[in-house]
Amino acid sequence: MVYVSSKNGQPLMPTNRHGKVKHLLKSGKAKVVRRCPFTIKLLYDSTTYTQNLTLGVDTGSGTLGAAVSDDNGNIIYMAKVVVRNDITDKMTQRSKYRRNRRNRKTRYRKARWRNRKNTKKTDRFSPTMTSKFHSHVKEIEFIQSILPITQLVLETGQFDMHLMKNPAFANPNVRHWGYQKGINYGFENTKAMVLNRDNYTCQYCKGKHKDSKLEVHHIIYRSQGGSDEEGNLITLCHTCHKALHDGKINPKFIGKKKGTLKYATQMNSIRCQLLKFYPNAIETFGMVTKVNRLSTNLEKDHHFDACVIAAGTNPVVMKTKIVYLKKSVPKGDFQQTKGIRSEQPITTGKICGFRKYDKVKYFGREYFIKGRMSTGYAVLMDINGKKADFSHLPRGFKTPKLSNCKRITARTSQMIQVVTI
Repeated sequence: MVYVSSKNGQPLMPTNRHGKVKHLLKSGKAKVVRRCPFTIKLLYDSTTYTQNLTLGVDTGSGTLGAAVSDDNGNIIYMAKVVVRNDITDKMTQRSKYRRNRRNRKTRYRKARWRNRKNTKKTDRFSPTMTSKFHSHVKEIEFIQSILPITQLVLETGQFDMHLMKNPAFANPNVRHWGYQKGINYGFENTKAMVLNRDNYTCQYCKGKHKDSKLEVHHIIYRSQGGSDEEGNLITLCHTCHKALHDGKINPKFIGKKKGTLKYATQMNSIRCQLLKFYPNAIETFGMVTKVNRLSTNLEKDHHFDACVIAAGTNPVVMKTKIVYLKKSVPKGDFQQTKGIRSEQPITTGKICGFRKYDKVKYFGREYFIKGRMSTGYAVLMDINGKKADFSHLPRGFKTPKLSNCKRITARTSQMIQVVTI
């Protein structure tokens, strides 16, 4: 599928007439403006007639799917985007570097507190959520730049997180204050109930230690997903509780884990932002998508879900077999040095004309640069980050040289790979 834009940059209908496209390029009546997906721009005046196209987006906290369909259910674009989930780790690492540098460079400077604008402004969206939201907006705006989209349909997960955990919040008399208190509100009441249930007796030593200090222990730790329900709590004396956490005893208690709603919570926030950003978008739900997908016998995947969302009640017809797999990456490398005392500088610019995450061709196949060496060698990977193995190549080519790599596209905030279904 070749995507076309007019002389003024207005997106037109795509075409499968590759012979016509070659003729336009050879005669100088069009030029290539993008390699992936392949897009041309006409250099002469043409009609701007277009059909109605619907963009369906299967929103997600980890991966989102996008597809474009016409009024007859013909799919002309599919993409799957993996969003970033490393923002928190990157910010924590940056904070450590900054703190270490300040301890070395400005040892006697008075500590500062709350001197960041983000900590003071209202309606603040966390960096992780901002990155996920921007990934959705970027893909939607990119598709709108190559195709004449007339309608946007978003699949969002819409359910009340607090209400799922505590049905009492449905009561309007409880709702206004219940939402201000977290899920652990009232835990002291649960602890008192557990102590009473266990007859105020340590359930391991049965009172042999004569320790009057009783504590409530999580059988499955909170850090491991354990719940705060009474089925995951047990009474222990202080002596046994300390011995258990020190690893001196290993009782065989059976606990209960809680279901995680982390990603559903994130999607609730992203949903609100998307509907605010695109007020004319149509909202649909996962249960509707599932029923329609099962009727079309499509596999469960984000881009197939997006196809069903875009086609609506029409049968899905694949006019393209290409899925653009995209993965969001940082825009640049900001770590300048490495080592215990930051004595080893790290090259963040180009080495032999290449940067990290550049898309290159090596022995006829496409890869991404994972790492570069000042000696001129490189480490290549696929879009999933798996290191490429060249042990089967002749001697001298097992470790790729940058001089033997041909760059296809320069580094951007997304790595793109074409997958045929």
